[in-house]
Amino acid sequence: MKILVVRFKQIGDAILSSPICNTLKKTFPDAEIDYVLYEHVAPLFENHKYIDNVIRITKGEQKNPFKYFFKVWKITRKKYDIVIDIMSTPKSEFFTLLSLSSSYRIGRKKKYRGYTYTHKIEEPRDAKDKVDKFLRMLKPLEEKYKVVYDNNYTLTISDEEKKYMKDKMKKAGIDFLKPVVACAINSRVPSKVYPIECMVEIINTLLKDLDIQIIFYYSPNEKEFAHNVHKNLLNNNKKIFSNIETSSIRELAMLLSNCDMFFGNEGGPRHLAQSLDVPSFAIFNPDSDKKEWIPNANDRHQGVEVRDIMENTENMTRDEKYRLMTPEYIVSKVKEIYFKYVRK
Repeated sequence: MKILVVRFKQIGDAILSSPICNTLKKTFPDAEIDYVLYEHVAPLFENHKYIDNVIRITKGEQKNPFKYFFKVWKITRKKYDIVIDIMSTPKSEFFTLLSLSSSYRIGRKKKYRGYTYTHKIEEPRDAKDKVDKFLRMLKPLEEKYKVVYDNNYTLTISDEEKKYMKDKMKKAGIDFLKPVVACAINSRVPSKVYPIECMVEIINTLLKDLDIQIIFYYSPNEKEFAHNVHKNLLNNNKKIFSNIETSSIRELAMLLSNCDMFFGNEGGPRHLAQSLDVPSFAIFNPDSDKKEWIPNANDRHQGVEVRDIMENTENMTRDEKYRLMTPEYIVSKVKEIYFKYVRK
């Protein structure tokens, strides 16, 4: 059996969708599972134990309709038995359009669309979280098969990769005899950025109260921001490291795999930390739902949203909502995880 899973979006969504691949491999152990992703996300899933082939859609193919159509045509010549279109956009539906011989062509139910699907899945109203929502797309398979569900999401970083990054971190000055904490001070989406002066207060307090080292990781276009925040810290703190560059999302995974904890703005890297089982604490933007975005939440993986502090905030500005989640509160929650899971 050959199965194709299509997921077009960013890091977090790709990670949270991966339990579909886990479930399919456990349900069909001899099946070949292929996962289609944008090229910058694809490296995360190299050597994944439940995925046989990671297929990349390049930026050039994304932008050029002819190149994109040819790539989809080329992929679907494999004649898959099952095609699952998680995103179910007009663009991603080309995979089912060119796979009309597939027994199962599963996508989301959307108005005036999805004519190439054999099964259209309605948006679940009672899903526990994003992972549960994505796994509901496998319901049609229950008609014929006993589906073995797995809601965990994990990534594999080899010992060699981990050592490569550990050596790089040591050269940058990291002392692995002390706890190493990764901090998401920024976000790809501006609306997800906790007020930076509040974040600086959190960092200064943690450095004063705990014997830790904090890493500011960043993408190339966030480098200046990270360095400027570093300069604004008390005494330009020497326990902060903003000099460790990662050249890809996989290198970021290698870096996080060498850290003892993660905290900061919610986003793809936090999902990355949880997939590596690095204890994590996330600050959610006022429009996010913590329950939805921290699947398998537990004492080891937590977060804060404005509803944890105040229920009715409809007349407040975004900034006012953010500031309800005070530095003092966030410091107390980070320390709670630190003393339970990290302290060396």
